[in-house]
Amino acid sequence: MNAPEIFFVGDDALAVKVAARAARHALAAALRASGQWVDVVPGKGEVTVQFDPLAIPPSQAEALLRQQAEDIPETEDIPAQTITLHMQADDAAAPDLARIAAENGLTPEAFLARIAASPLIVDMMGFTAGFAYVAGVDPALVAPRLDTPRQRVPAGSVGMISGQLGLYALAGPAGWPVIGRIAEPLFDARRETPFTLDAGVRIRLLIER
Repeated sequence: MNAPEIFFVGDDALAVKVAARAARHALAAALRASGQWVDVVPGKGEVTVQFDPLAIPPSQAEALLRQQAEDIPETEDIPAQTITLHMQADDAAAPDLARIAAENGLTPEAFLARIAASPLIVDMMGFTAGFAYVAGVDPALVAPRLDTPRQRVPAGSVGMISGQLGLYALAGPAGWPVIGRIAEPLFDARRETPFTLDAGVRIRLLIER
């Protein structure tokens, strides 16, 4: 990456703009592996790092981030980890599937086939712990947010709005139409890394009706 654009986000954080999704995820992984940052958070178009201003002056932190960012190529060809998940799509697990499929002029089976064929990748982790924003959904498929959000959906629920899926690792409120539920646990407190998904992971979705 040449001449990365870097800016401060408060007194102890910096963000670097990275347009290419794969490069953004590769940079985040490299920054975490360096062990030089308090936290590393990839977003939609940037990677944000937190540093300890008592341990490293802001100017040095900026120079360090710039050096590390320049080592990451701006490309979409960087390999990514792939994980296979099984999605249940019966009436109980997918309360909005039939309606959303009909609004797209498709049967539920045809709608799900397009979802499964999409190049799915976790773009970033979201508004609650373990929530995964999954990009790559067939852009021809349209789904608006619910007029009235549900107060609670089960852990593993798969929401969809136009262009992306939302995977709920934990039970909680949901404003997206729910089209399925992941069979595998997306959170396990007993694991060293409790959440299954992270930004940059590609998803192979196997759907069961």
